[in-house]
Amino acid sequence: MSVSVVDLPWLPAAPANFAAACKSIGADGCKAGPALQYLSGFRLTAQQSVSVWRALKRCKQQGIDLSPLSDFRLGILTNATFDLLNDQLPAAAARHGVALELVTTPYDQVVQQALDPLSVVNTSNLDAVLVAVDHRWLALDRPKLDENPQDHVSNAIKRLRQVVDALRENGRTTAIIQTVATPPHALFGNLDRRVPGTVRSMIDEVNRAIVQLAAETGSYLLDAAALAERVGTDLWSDPVRWAAYKLPFAAEFFPIYADMLGRLLASIRGKARKCLVLDLDNTVWGGVIGDDGLDGIHVGQGSSKGEAFLSVQQAALELRQRGIILAVCSKNSDEVARVPFREHPDMLLREEHISVFQANWTDKPSNLEAIANALNIGVDSLVLLDDNPAERAQVRASLPMVAVPELPDDPGWFAWHLLAAGYFEAVAYSAEDRLRADSYASDAKRATVMAKARDLGDYLSSLGMVITFAPFGKSGRQRIVQLINKTNQFNLTTRRYTEAEVVAADEDGATLTLQTRLQDKFGDLGMIGVVICRSTSNPEVWDIETWLMSCRVLGRGVEQAMLAEVVEQARNRGALKLIGRYIPTSKNSMVADHYHKLGFQQVEIGEATGTCWELTLADYSRPQLSMQVVRGDTVLMRAAQ
Repeated sequence: MSVSVVDLPWLPAAPANFAAACKSIGADGCKAGPALQYLSGFRLTAQQSVSVWRALKRCKQQGIDLSPLSDFRLGILTNATFDLLNDQLPAAAARHGVALELVTTPYDQVVQQALDPLSVVNTSNLDAVLVAVDHRWLALDRPKLDENPQDHVSNAIKRLRQVVDALRENGRTTAIIQTVATPPHALFGNLDRRVPGTVRSMIDEVNRAIVQLAAETGSYLLDAAALAERVGTDLWSDPVRWAAYKLPFAAEFFPIYADMLGRLLASIRGKARKCLVLDLDNTVWGGVIGDDGLDGIHVGQGSSKGEAFLSVQQAALELRQRGIILAVCSKNSDEVARVPFREHPDMLLREEHISVFQANWTDKPSNLEAIANALNIGVDSLVLLDDNPAERAQVRASLPMVAVPELPDDPGWFAWHLLAAGYFEAVAYSAEDRLRADSYASDAKRATVMAKARDLGDYLSSLGMVITFAPFGKSGRQRIVQLINKTNQFNLTTRRYTEAEVVAADEDGATLTLQTRLQDKFGDLGMIGVVICRSTSNPEVWDIETWLMSCRVLGRGVEQAMLAEVVEQARNRGALKLIGRYIPTSKNSMVADHYHKLGFQQVEIGEATGTCWELTLADYSRPQLSMQVVRGDTVLMRAAQ
């Protein structure tokens, strides 16, 4: 069996009625957003991708709600012809939960567009700009054996940095920089990497510098070089089509490139998946535990079948190590399903690795919703790995926002399909990410304490909570951007910010920024809250532009503690009044009365703007808190006893 990412084999084939289904979106009473995501979740031809794009564009023109898809305006700067590739990008983005709008520019106008403050990319209010340039644009398409090759490498990076800096300054937008694919032919053969001035050695240096440039400028990274290596640079490079049409690479790779970009955009929007849900029989082990018993299932070294299922478990554990939550969803009796985790000597996965264990005879969609509820995350955060094609089809139809990779008959390919699909794309990796899976396990311990507590006050006091406040800063910036762009439920305004905008807020003297961290005796929950508060035209009135929190800390008094800190800092800056707004979305209804609970008075109601609330600071009294309050390294207040 030959498998290649080029074919996107983790996606099922499109149904026969695909074209008609696309035409009916927005006209048949169905919810357009879920329908678009469902149809884009198939393995599409170029024409089918265009059909999805047309449906999406039609819905936008008609003002049809596309939730839960998130809007994203992307500019394209390139030295190649991207028209045919652009046709496939919106469908690939919709597959990952993004309603993509493209802003294209004339051919090979990269520098001109970036440097001109009045250019299309700088005046279109873009969320990001893809800078898709290759070795030709960077003047690295010829060997520099008789010159100083380091000068050429430096000049290439300077040119790229000029574009990135200009986009940030002129358009207030963030760049997506892609690495450079290396042409296949080697001038010295195996010695090519070692000889300064060869195309390969210079591109190697440039790619390392591009990674560093992205980190320094807060840009996002699209690793096109890694994709070219994976599919083969001989196939990736198409000199005939470059000469004839200036295509950036061979057209057969447009779908996988589009999918890779779609994953990245989804991750920027906070839509990367958080939880891997595992079926058990013939997915985590071979055989049926209820029929074959502990000794009859296949898992472990010594047989190709047993090792195939071990590879699934190993992949799951590696994902957990980087912070992905693991759950079980199996049609089984609970007691029987747990036996291999507890007793089989060759199992890598154990019960303590599983945050939610759903083994019963309820249908899979209902169980998946129960898992999401138990973890307090959206169903769009789930990936289901299931060997049963009927179960996969049922989940896709009932819950199109759940990612369900198609799997082949041979379990040796299961882990490959799961990882190749890129559901767990990341644009940052923080300490909170590493701790996430263990943190959910700690939540179970907290629930046990809650069940034994006499009342809520007793429970909160027993946790030994410490809340820490600090302004935005470089050390927590990635996590701040991540929280702002992925938090949907406890988010009063759901405004999204790029890293460049977060930096600007941090450096603005008229802006109050607050990052909030929480820990208790069971563990460190990391950064759990963000506030951005700005002075209005009246310096005595401050507007809470953004207030968001992790839902996992609801009911602990964190909201009261955050307000107390905002009030104190606003008072110190001369504020007499705070203004807070609630802008409703499809996911944040839980905070509709947030400001009312905190003592604000409602002053405005608008269909588009939501509700507006105000708090007169002279009337505010700091509450007693069941936690120790720390600002930076300074203890401000002990927990109330």
